[in-house]
Amino acid sequence: MFINKSMTRRVITIGPEAAVLEARRKMDDNGIRHLPVVDEHNKVVGIITDRDVRSALPSVFSACKQAPEKIQQISDLKVGDIMNKKVITISPMDTLEDALLLMQKSNKGALPVVDRDGELKGIISTPDLIRAFINVLGIKEPGTLLCIVVEDKLGQMKKIVDAITEEGIPFGSILVARHWEKGKRAVFPYLLTVNVSKLKRKLENMGYTLLNPMEWSLDQTRKN
Repeated sequence: MFINKSMTRRVITIGPEAAVLEARRKMDDNGIRHLPVVDEHNKVVGIITDRDVRSALPSVFSACKQAPEKIQQISDLKVGDIMNKKVITISPMDTLEDALLLMQKSNKGALPVVDRDGELKGIISTPDLIRAFINVLGIKEPGTLLCIVVEDKLGQMKKIVDAITEEGIPFGSILVARHWEKGKRAVFPYLLTVNVSKLKRKLENMGYTLLNPMEWSLDQTRKN
């Protein structure tokens, strides 16, 4: 799924000459933590976060208790003075997977979405990704998650899908992940039913090992 299908299009922005106090007000009024900073052509020139604002203002407010003249410093502090100018952006035609990996690698909670000319088209944030993956995985509907251990070779996915289909069971999604045992994969079908005992027996009779999904651990896969 492409970013342009899941991003927030109506982006709250701010200019580099705006006061930091205005940035804080915009964040508070709109319940957001990231403000793209744009120029007069709506091109991204920076980004400011609630953390940036908190880091910039406390020392000034503290000083105000002893030096009232410091109040002017609060008014004079501009977004451009504290914004991050090295903005990590993403394209509208990149995928959700691209955004997820980029956020994880850069430790960012939101990415401005820009076109080839650098013009802001939207923003994709962690809540946007969560909503998108919930829809993609079909996990809004009640169902059952299975964990099936298979050999890492062609044809295994088709056998599992065929077995599920033969039982007339619809599924919301199916994911494949690494397994801690070499030459194995863990397949996670999310089935839109709670009546899976017959299917489980069928899969076991086909030679597959079924695990409790809660027993599968990322920590175990990292050891290999």
